[in-house]
Amino acid sequence: METKTKRIFMTIFLFFIAGLFEIGGAYLIWLWLREGFIWILGILGLVILFSYGVIQTFQPSHFHRIYAAYGGVFIVMALFWGWIFDNIAPDTFDLIGAFIALIGAGIIFYWPRRGEKIW
Repeated sequence: METKTKRIFMTIFLFFIAGLFEIGGAYLIWLWLREGFIWILGILGLVILFSYGVIQTFQPSHFHRIYAAYGGVFIVMALFWGWIFDNIAPDTFDLIGAFIALIGAGIIFYWPRRGEKIW
């Protein structure tokens, strides 16, 4: 049981780190192109986005499930990113939608399937 719990926490950690890298990298590109910041931020953003793609390869599942489940994680992290960095708090409907997305992500990624031994 301890191994299963460790793997679940590791996958959650990887989703979180991947989210930071994807949103952070895209935000740096946004600042460069939309807000007129120095072009170095765009290059740094590209490197960070590339790293996000590499991080996702460490997840113990199939490509389609990883990226489908990550979509739910990304929704939640994007809302929190906007709250922290742009000072735009999520409203009730943002929170309801994020909750639904996380439930969907959990079902897609963690629901046991016949013949798969990732956990």
